[in-house]
Amino acid sequence: TIPFMLSSLALIVLVCSCSSGPERPNMVFILVDDMGYSDPGCYGAEILETPNIDALAAGGLRFTNFYNTGRCWPTRTSLLSGFYPHQILSDPIPGMGISGDSVSPVTSVWLPSILKENGYSTYHSGKWHIVRKVPEHSQLSHSEVGFDRSYRTEDGRHLRPRHLWEDGVEIPLPEEGSGYEASMAIVDHAIKYLEAHKKDRSDEPFFEYIACIAPHFPVQALQEDIDQYRDKFLVGCDVIREQRAENRKELGFEVHEVNPLEPERFAPWNLSPEEMITQIDPAETGRAIPWNELTEEQQDFQAMKMAIHAAMVTRMDHEIGRYVEALKQLGYYKNTIIFFCSDNGASTEIMNRADKHTIGAVAGSADTYLCLGPGWSSAANTPFRLHKTWVHEGGIATPLVVHWPNGISDRNAFRNMPSHIIDIAPTMLELAGIDPAGLNARTEAPGISLVPFLSQEMKTKRDPLFWHHEKKKALR
Repeated sequence: TIPFMLSSLALIVLVCSCSSGPERPNMVFILVDDMGYSDPGCYGAEILETPNIDALAAGGLRFTNFYNTGRCWPTRTSLLSGFYPHQILSDPIPGMGISGDSVSPVTSVWLPSILKENGYSTYHSGKWHIVRKVPEHSQLSHSEVGFDRSYRTEDGRHLRPRHLWEDGVEIPLPEEGSGYEASMAIVDHAIKYLEAHKKDRSDEPFFEYIACIAPHFPVQALQEDIDQYRDKFLVGCDVIREQRAENRKELGFEVHEVNPLEPERFAPWNLSPEEMITQIDPAETGRAIPWNELTEEQQDFQAMKMAIHAAMVTRMDHEIGRYVEALKQLGYYKNTIIFFCSDNGASTEIMNRADKHTIGAVAGSADTYLCLGPGWSSAANTPFRLHKTWVHEGGIATPLVVHWPNGISDRNAFRNMPSHIIDIAPTMLELAGIDPAGLNARTEAPGISLVPFLSQEMKTKRDPLFWHHEKKKALR
């Protein structure tokens, strides 16, 4: 008990020293969409290159038991509220009396608003999808949540956006042939807000929420990014799963058995086999089938899709590197804490919506609508079972990289404490010198602050973590 008390006292000194006046840290949260647990190199990827995320991990921490909610909008709601999505009525639980006008969320106070009220400038760039489903489906605005500036993209519009918004107002689209790519545009605006902050608000700390839409389906990428991975995944998803498991062992992760593929588990709303053949390609398959059971045509087609997925992740990583360089150029790097994670595991979904798939179009172009699918999703989620929307580890486990030169001295280290996206809001409030109890409204916020874990590996008591999504349930 005494060593724990002493370490806690040291942490109080650390937080106090960095949470007063201009020394309060800037805070950046980078959330990516549908990225698998082992897609970053620092979590096990083999061919897929993520040098900038890996560099953040080498200079900071990797959490090995960090969780999201298993789906995009519930994770985003939890991140910005500090509550489970069910408590905010973003992902209500059927049969729990949550219906009609008589129910209200446990709080209407959002993390950006609290930070803003306490002297932080707040910025958002990228995907939004902050919704409430009760009493009626509604999407909140950036200003309701507390952002000073916001650049918002559409889901899945990686190369050809149909709508873009800035500060809630629709803005002109990029010209045809401009080379628009969503990760590039999202980071362009994140850097633009940084530069304006330096010019106009240099005496204030900032919180910036960067929400990439990569690598969510459809898999689309710049041709130059796809070319670097062409044919590299012909070895197949089975081999890649084994390679990633070995890589993780060498990196120092806990060893997990790689379970067999589960062909019978796929998203129930996927295209039927007949629809895949007629709408996408005769070589498409909606099952996680062992590689040696696929035809040569199917192997070529599946390897090509994974090449595009890898290209999206690598482009997103490149843009994160560009953002980090901007932090350095503007003098913010050393006192900025950066968090990086995914909103859910890689996806087994195979659909054909929005602009629809054009048969014969160049794979990965804006005219295509291809999805990663369950075989490669299983590889991306190595070593865990199943996919996005499931509450098995393959759906809810995410990398969490935390990097802060001024505040983290135990670098290239693991943190194994079970933790969750609900923990981010109390962590940020403590870092900002704000009482995390400010999150509380009708009920106490369920998360814990991760600030103590920035200094050392430790364990602490916490309430069990739970998941409930589309009748799938889990408890840890």
